[in-house]
Amino acid sequence: MQHPVSAPIGLTAANYADRIGFAQLTRQAFEGVDLHPLRDQLVARIAAGTALAGEGLDLSLITQLLGDKDQGLAIQSEVLTFHQLFRTPSAAPQPGLRVLALAADIDMGGNTPIDFLLEGSDIELLTLYVVKGVGLPETLPEHDVAIVVASDSEECREALALIEKAAPHWPRPLLNRPDRIGNLDRDKLHRLLADVPGLDIPATIHATRAQLSDLAQGQIACEDIAGELHFPIIARPRGSHAGVGLAKLDDAAALAAYLAERKEQDFFVARFVDYVSPDGLYRKYRLAMIDGKPYACHMAIADRWDIWYLNAYMAFSEEKRAEEAVFMLDFDHVFAARHKSALDEMSRRVGLDYFIVDCAENERRELLVFEADNTAVVHNMDSPAVFPYKPPQMRKIFAAFTAMLSRYARAGRESAT
Repeated sequence: MQHPVSAPIGLTAANYADRIGFAQLTRQAFEGVDLHPLRDQLVARIAAGTALAGEGLDLSLITQLLGDKDQGLAIQSEVLTFHQLFRTPSAAPQPGLRVLALAADIDMGGNTPIDFLLEGSDIELLTLYVVKGVGLPETLPEHDVAIVVASDSEECREALALIEKAAPHWPRPLLNRPDRIGNLDRDKLHRLLADVPGLDIPATIHATRAQLSDLAQGQIACEDIAGELHFPIIARPRGSHAGVGLAKLDDAAALAAYLAERKEQDFFVARFVDYVSPDGLYRKYRLAMIDGKPYACHMAIADRWDIWYLNAYMAFSEEKRAEEAVFMLDFDHVFAARHKSALDEMSRRVGLDYFIVDCAENERRELLVFEADNTAVVHNMDSPAVFPYKPPQMRKIFAAFTAMLSRYARAGRESAT
């Protein structure tokens, strides 16, 4: 039954379904384990009518990991119609803390992959999916601290709205409050951070296909779409992720060719900032902001502006890895110190307890922010033989995250007494 908005929310013993979980299955896929046998086993259990709800959710994730996103989402939605609460057990025999993650019915990249951040800890993770037409239960499972893991995407809006209505009556500390997750939307983030000293964030502007078509044909100028816009521009379809449809367009002819290849009706456009270093290479950083403090997640180095860690081929360059190792080792007193005021102000304005920032430095060595979100994967899956400096850094991030959860849980207990 859906929770009435104005009533206090009670707590009860958890009626959860166990699952293998996101981190363990993703790690297996990353390491090259063939997931087909497990998928076939789970499909057989469903066909026989003996599958449990947690196994259904695991099957959904396996199906997505094997490349069939639509089928995986269909399985997930079907499972969530009759069960919404799932447990990922902790590594410890007795959990030291119970965390309730509030998720949305979305693809595997649409909720914070919190399982990775809790790996190896004594924290028991309960994930409650807030589903359209079902909403929040009248009584929540017993927990010490809750965190919203749904993203700012369109598909999560209804789930976030339901959580937001219940937030004032939440019986335990609630992190990453839903009203603040919307700050991460590409166009909102620019408005929020545009005047932060030492920070450069190009305006991300919504543009319709008709507007861009007019621009490509010379009927309007860049400035007619937005004052700061000029060629070259960066374009991407609205709602796209992981670089799908991302392009640098140098002039109207390039824009016309781009539109001819795309079917979408809505796009995001922004001015291009050439952040190339003096040595001709581009350097892009991923930071985790935890409890207001920045942590280095990775540094990607490539000879192209559109960098992701995978296309930087860091594993194939000892020189690049050596530079990344120094970046992590010196991070607190070099990069973080250089951008301290900008990072502090960004964290204050965004107002989230945990989020990720993808950034670089512009030619003036200001912090150039590309995007911020709460769902980017921060993991410890890279080979310690190839990246020996990474496991200590990842453990540092995970320890900071679990310490934050513990601090809020402790404050919640103290305020209740």
